[in-house]
Amino acid sequence: MDAIALLKTDHKTVEQLFRRFEKAGANAHKLKRKLVEQMVLELSVHAAIEEQVFYPAVRTRSESMKEEVLRSLEEHHVVKWVLSELDELPAEAERFDAKVYVLMENVRAHVLEEETTLFPAVKKAFKPQELRELGALLESAKQAAPTRPHPLAPDTPPGNLVAGAMSAVMDIGRDALRAARRKATTKVREVTGRGAKQPPAPGYEAGDAASP
Repeated sequence: MDAIALLKTDHKTVEQLFRRFEKAGANAHKLKRKLVEQMVLELSVHAAIEEQVFYPAVRTRSESMKEEVLRSLEEHHVVKWVLSELDELPAEAERFDAKVYVLMENVRAHVLEEETTLFPAVKKAFKPQELRELGALLESAKQAAPTRPHPLAPDTPPGNLVAGAMSAVMDIGRDALRAARRKATTKVREVTGRGAKQPPAPGYEAGDAASP
Protein backbone atom coordinates (compact mmCIF):
# COMPACT_ATOMS: atom_id res chain seq x y z
CA MET A 1 0.00 0.00 0.00
CA ASP A 2 1.42 3.41 -0.87
CA ALA A 3 1.68 6.25 1.64
CA ILE A 4 -1.37 8.18 0.42
CA ALA A 5 -3.60 5.10 0.44
CA LEU A 6 -2.44 4.16 3.94
CA LEU A 7 -3.12 7.61 5.37
CA LYS A 8 -6.53 7.78 3.67
CA THR A 9 -7.40 4.41 5.18
CA ASP A 10 -6.58 5.84 8.61
CA HIS A 11 -8.83 8.81 7.85
CA LYS A 12 -11.71 6.48 6.95
CA THR A 13 -11.24 4.46 10.14
CA VAL A 14 -11.48 7.59 12.28
CA GLU A 15 -14.47 8.91 10.34
CA GLN A 16 -16.32 5.65 11.03
CA LEU A 17 -15.70 6.14 14.75
CA PHE A 18 -17.00 9.72 14.50
CA ARG A 19 -20.21 8.59 12.81
CA ARG A 20 -20.80 5.89 15.40
CA PHE A 21 -20.39 8.50 18.13
CA GLU A 22 -22.84 10.84 16.43
CA LYS A 23 -25.42 8.05 16.24
CA ALA A 24 -25.00 7.01 19.88
CA GLY A 25 -27.79 7.99 22.24
CA ALA A 26 -27.43 10.77 24.77
CA ASN A 27 -27.10 8.28 27.63
CA ALA A 28 -24.89 5.74 25.83
CA HIS A 29 -21.99 6.63 28.11
CA LYS A 30 -20.23 3.27 28.01
CA LEU A 31 -20.30 3.11 24.20
CA LYS A 32 -19.17 6.74 23.85
CA ARG A 33 -16.27 6.20 26.26
CA LYS A 34 -15.18 3.14 24.26
CA LEU A 35 -15.40 5.04 20.97
CA VAL A 36 -13.35 7.92 22.34
CA GLU A 37 -10.67 5.51 23.55
CA GLN A 38 -10.47 4.14 20.00
CA MET A 39 -10.28 7.68 18.63
CA VAL A 40 -7.42 8.49 21.01
CA LEU A 41 -5.52 5.41 19.89
CA GLU A 42 -6.09 5.82 16.14
CA LEU A 43 -5.39 9.55 16.05
CA SER A 44 -2.32 9.34 18.30
CA VAL A 45 -0.71 6.68 16.10
CA HIS A 46 -1.72 8.45 12.90
CA ALA A 47 -0.32 11.80 14.03
CA ALA A 48 2.92 10.19 15.17
CA ILE A 49 3.67 8.42 11.88
CA GLU A 50 2.87 11.53 9.86
CA GLU A 51 5.18 13.62 12.04
CA GLN A 52 7.98 11.06 12.15
CA VAL A 53 7.92 9.84 8.53
CA PHE A 54 5.49 11.51 6.12
CA TYR A 55 5.91 15.23 6.80
CA PRO A 56 9.74 15.13 6.94
CA ALA A 57 9.83 13.25 3.62
CA VAL A 58 7.49 15.77 2.03
CA ARG A 59 9.50 18.75 3.25
CA THR A 60 12.74 17.17 2.04
CA ARG A 61 11.31 16.62 -1.43
CA SER A 62 9.57 19.95 -1.97
CA GLU A 63 10.12 23.29 -0.27
CA SER A 64 6.88 24.53 -1.84
CA MET A 65 4.91 22.24 0.50
CA LYS A 66 6.64 23.54 3.63
CA GLU A 67 3.81 25.90 4.63
CA GLU A 68 1.21 23.18 4.15
CA VAL A 69 3.21 20.83 6.37
CA LEU A 70 3.67 23.49 9.06
CA ARG A 71 -0.09 24.14 9.04
CA SER A 72 -0.72 20.42 9.41
CA LEU A 73 1.65 20.24 12.38
CA GLU A 74 -0.24 23.07 14.09
CA GLU A 75 -3.53 21.29 13.43
CA HIS A 76 -2.07 18.14 14.97
CA HIS A 77 -1.01 20.17 18.00
CA VAL A 78 -4.57 21.39 18.61
CA VAL A 79 -6.04 17.90 18.12
CA LYS A 80 -3.54 16.32 20.52
CA TRP A 81 -4.45 18.80 23.25
CA VAL A 82 -8.14 17.92 22.94
CA LEU A 83 -7.28 14.21 22.85
CA SER A 84 -5.20 14.56 26.02
CA GLU A 85 -8.17 16.14 27.80
CA LEU A 86 -10.54 13.45 26.56
CA ASP A 87 -8.18 10.61 27.39
CA GLU A 88 -9.19 10.45 31.06
CA LEU A 89 -12.47 12.40 30.99
CA PRO A 90 -15.53 10.38 32.10
CA ALA A 91 -18.25 10.12 29.47
CA GLU A 92 -20.71 11.45 32.05
CA ALA A 93 -18.78 14.73 32.37
CA GLU A 94 -20.77 17.81 31.36
CA ARG A 95 -18.33 18.84 28.60
CA PHE A 96 -17.45 15.37 27.32
CA ASP A 97 -19.72 15.43 24.25
CA ALA A 98 -18.80 19.06 23.51
CA LYS A 99 -15.08 18.20 23.49
CA VAL A 100 -15.66 15.23 21.21
CA TYR A 101 -17.58 17.38 18.72
CA VAL A 102 -14.81 20.00 18.74
CA LEU A 103 -12.32 17.18 18.13
CA MET A 104 -14.36 15.88 15.20
CA GLU A 105 -14.67 19.34 13.64
CA ASN A 106 -10.92 19.90 13.81
CA VAL A 107 -9.99 16.46 12.50
CA ARG A 108 -12.47 16.64 9.63
CA ALA A 109 -11.14 20.04 8.58
CA HIS A 110 -7.57 18.70 8.74
CA VAL A 111 -8.46 15.63 6.68
CA LEU A 112 -10.22 17.73 4.05
CA GLU A 113 -7.19 20.00 3.74
CA GLU A 114 -4.78 17.08 3.44
CA GLU A 115 -6.82 15.11 0.93
CA THR A 116 -7.67 18.05 -1.33
CA THR A 117 -4.41 20.03 -1.17
CA LEU A 118 -1.42 18.21 0.32
CA PHE A 119 -1.94 14.67 -0.98
CA PRO A 120 -2.39 15.69 -4.65
CA ALA A 121 0.82 17.76 -4.43
CA VAL A 122 2.66 14.81 -2.86
CA LYS A 123 1.51 12.52 -5.68
CA LYS A 124 3.04 14.90 -8.19
CA ALA A 125 6.31 15.18 -6.26
CA PHE A 126 6.89 11.45 -5.64
CA LYS A 127 7.10 8.53 -8.04
CA PRO A 128 4.69 5.59 -7.45
CA GLN A 129 7.52 3.36 -6.24
CA GLU A 130 8.68 6.04 -3.82
CA LEU A 131 5.17 6.34 -2.41
CA ARG A 132 5.05 2.56 -1.91
CA GLU A 133 8.38 2.66 -0.10
CA LEU A 134 7.13 5.55 2.02
CA GLY A 135 3.99 3.55 2.78
CA ALA A 136 6.12 0.64 4.03
CA LEU A 137 8.00 3.04 6.32
CA LEU A 138 4.71 4.39 7.68
CA GLU A 139 3.47 0.87 8.33
CA SER A 140 6.66 0.04 10.22
CA ALA A 141 6.43 3.26 12.22
CA LYS A 142 2.94 2.27 13.37
CA GLN A 143 4.37 -0.69 15.26
CA ALA A 144 6.40 1.58 17.55
CA ALA A 145 4.20 4.69 17.63
CA PRO A 146 2.81 6.23 20.85
CA THR A 147 -0.77 5.16 21.57
CA ARG A 148 -1.60 8.28 23.57
CA PRO A 149 -1.39 12.00 22.72
CA HIS A 150 1.69 13.91 23.85
CA PRO A 151 1.02 17.55 22.92
CA LEU A 152 4.13 18.86 24.69
CA ALA A 153 6.51 16.46 22.92
CA PRO A 154 8.53 17.63 19.87
CA ASP A 155 6.71 17.05 16.57
CA THR A 156 9.65 17.35 14.15
CA PRO A 157 12.88 15.31 13.72
CA PRO A 158 15.13 14.52 15.40
CA GLY A 159 13.44 15.38 18.70
CA ASN A 160 10.15 13.66 17.92
CA LEU A 161 11.89 10.39 17.07
CA VAL A 162 13.47 10.16 20.52
CA ALA A 163 10.40 11.50 22.31
CA GLY A 164 8.16 9.19 20.29
CA ALA A 165 10.12 6.11 21.28
CA MET A 166 10.05 7.09 24.97
CA SER A 167 6.35 7.95 24.81
CA ALA A 168 5.55 4.62 23.16
CA VAL A 169 7.21 2.73 26.02
CA MET A 170 5.31 4.80 28.59
CA ASP A 171 2.05 4.26 26.74
CA ILE A 172 2.52 0.49 26.74
CA GLY A 173 2.72 0.62 30.52
CA ARG A 174 -0.30 2.90 30.80
CA ASP A 175 -2.34 0.71 28.47
CA ALA A 176 -1.46 -2.41 30.47
CA LEU A 177 -2.34 -0.69 33.77
CA ARG A 178 -5.64 0.54 32.38
CA ALA A 179 -6.52 -2.96 31.13
CA ALA A 180 -5.65 -4.45 34.54
CA ARG A 181 -7.86 -1.92 36.32
CA ARG A 182 -10.78 -2.73 34.06
CA LYS A 183 -10.30 -6.45 34.61
CA ALA A 184 -10.20 -5.93 38.37
CA THR A 185 -13.31 -3.73 38.28
CA THR A 186 -15.18 -6.33 36.25
CA LYS A 187 -14.16 -9.05 38.72
CA VAL A 188 -15.34 -6.99 41.68
CA ARG A 189 -18.69 -6.43 40.02
CA GLU A 190 -19.05 -10.15 39.37
CA VAL A 191 -18.20 -11.03 42.97
CA THR A 192 -20.39 -8.37 44.58
CA GLY A 193 -23.23 -8.94 42.16
CA ARG A 194 -23.52 -5.27 41.29
CA GLY A 195 -26.97 -4.51 40.01
CA ALA A 196 -28.58 -7.34 42.00
CA LYS A 197 -30.88 -6.62 44.94
CA GLN A 198 -28.78 -6.39 48.08
CA PRO A 199 -29.99 -7.36 51.59
CA PRO A 200 -30.68 -4.48 54.01
CA ALA A 201 -27.70 -3.20 55.91
CA PRO A 202 -27.47 -4.18 59.59
CA GLY A 203 -29.71 -2.01 61.73
CA TYR A 204 -32.18 -1.34 58.91
CA GLU A 205 -35.52 -2.95 58.30
CA ALA A 206 -36.69 -3.75 54.79
CA GLY A 207 -39.11 -0.83 54.84
CA ASP A 208 -36.62 1.77 56.04
CA ALA A 209 -35.55 4.54 53.68
CA ALA A 210 -32.24 3.97 51.94
CA SER A 211 -29.28 5.79 53.41
CA PRO A 212 -27.93 8.67 51.26
